[in-house]
Amino acid sequence: MSNNPLQSYFRKPAIYVRLPSGGQFYPEGALEVTDNGEYPVLPMTTLDEITYRTPDALFNGQAVVNVIQSCVPNIKDAWKVPGMDVDTLLIAIRIATYGHQMDVSTKCPACNTDNDYGVDLRGMLDQIKSPDYNAPMTQGDLEIFFQPMSYKQMNDNNLVQFEEQRALQALNDPEVTDTQRARALGEALTKITTITTRALAQNIKAVKTPHALVNDPRHIVEWLGNCDRQSFNKIRDYIIDNKKVGEIPPLKLKCNNCGQEYEQPITLDMANFFGDAS
Repeated sequence: MSNNPLQSYFRKPAIYVRLPSGGQFYPEGALEVTDNGEYPVLPMTTLDEITYRTPDALFNGQAVVNVIQSCVPNIKDAWKVPGMDVDTLLIAIRIATYGHQMDVSTKCPACNTDNDYGVDLRGMLDQIKSPDYNAPMTQGDLEIFFQPMSYKQMNDNNLVQFEEQRALQALNDPEVTDTQRARALGEALTKITTITTRALAQNIKAVKTPHALVNDPRHIVEWLGNCDRQSFNKIRDYIIDNKKVGEIPPLKLKCNNCGQEYEQPITLDMANFFGDAS
């Protein structure tokens, strides 16, 4: 295949992008690091477009993994991509494939008028920041060190949460008795607490005590499940606030009809984010 006379006509990098993580937090073999910290991004192929239009692949995260590995060849295992890099990669792939302009349709919250705007995705890339994972959080005599979740961890947690939400919705069935509903609600709350505890633990790299450095995930999960409520909530809020630093800021818009200023969140749902471009 390397002798194909058409090889010079294969797709080429359309843009180069810097990762918010700076290439950190990737396990060995997941990322081929470049000398200058910039990574080439190729346009999607026809197969990539088919992949992100496949419902099952979108649901289980495989579509995102396949497309990232296809379009960003330096990433060898997209399941291991730190969560802070995912949005940057998806935006960069869209720019490489369809250009930097994206049309956004919104409804004014004041007068319900439909408004259409053009968004420059290059500016959106520039606004994405990396949370600070260097400074530990102090909790009494503990020092808690954090890390980003991988795309695999994020996706697995989202799937479990989706299944629990669907199970709760099924309780609205009139054939479900009050006793069954109460028992199912109790089980669901227990599972949700377990999911939340596990997700928080995945954001913790290590906990330093006056006598030891604890980095065994099992010990961290057990500690989170047995610490007091105030400590648990403080850690949870710290992780949530840190995560918000790396999120895409909402668009600041002004209604063309009434002049109302409002914000529009941008969600990188793959089917919608790529599906409106053709």
